[in-house]
Amino acid sequence: MAIELSQCKLVYRKYFSFWDKLSDGQKELLCANTRSVSYKKGTNIHGAEDSCTGAIIVVSGCLRAYLLSENGKEITLCRFKTGEVCMLSASCVLESITFDVVIDAEEDSEVYIVRGDVMAKVSKENIYVENYALDNAVKRFSDVVWVMQQIMFLSLDKRIAVFLWDEMVRTDSTVIKLTHEQIAKYISSAREAVTRMLRYLASEGIVELSRKGITIIDKEKLRALTV
Repeated sequence: MAIELSQCKLVYRKYFSFWDKLSDGQKELLCANTRSVSYKKGTNIHGAEDSCTGAIIVVSGCLRAYLLSENGKEITLCRFKTGEVCMLSASCVLESITFDVVIDAEEDSEVYIVRGDVMAKVSKENIYVENYALDNAVKRFSDVVWVMQQIMFLSLDKRIAVFLWDEMVRTDSTVIKLTHEQIAKYISSAREAVTRMLRYLASEGIVELSRKGITIIDKEKLRALTV
């Protein structure tokens, strides 16, 4: 669904640091090629078949970016929360993105999507847009490197502890409403291994497992595992 020009300008001034550096024509071009889309939890937004969806602004909800192997294994790269902008879905703007990223709605989400080819055109015309896109990508690639470091160098108990701690902080809740399978996808492990480790954490009195999810009952012990 297209959004009104006045609303678009208000939103973009908030999310895009380069907005005041654009010409009136560039502003109108971006707004004319922006649509508002609502996605249900689990819906695919961007995949290998559509390499340049465009810039995605998360108005509400949360998106997950991940790599998908030929045998179906997923490696979560990063997540985009309310108020963040995803440029990994715009390979035509960032030609250095040569790998296939998949992006799903992790929660029911509302987003604004700027057409990739239009974003690329404005980026070539305006150095401020190009710098913004590169800076956004560099920050996300730092997240990707951190994920890879976890997978390669951290033991499973630490990876799960870090994940649970980050989720607790992100949601401001001690109840993590995720299944063991979802957690396994996020930390790139096997569900069976995650279940065994969560049961161990439960036996140590760190968490409590139930149908509602995972309740963190000893923050100090959990925090100690992340160090």
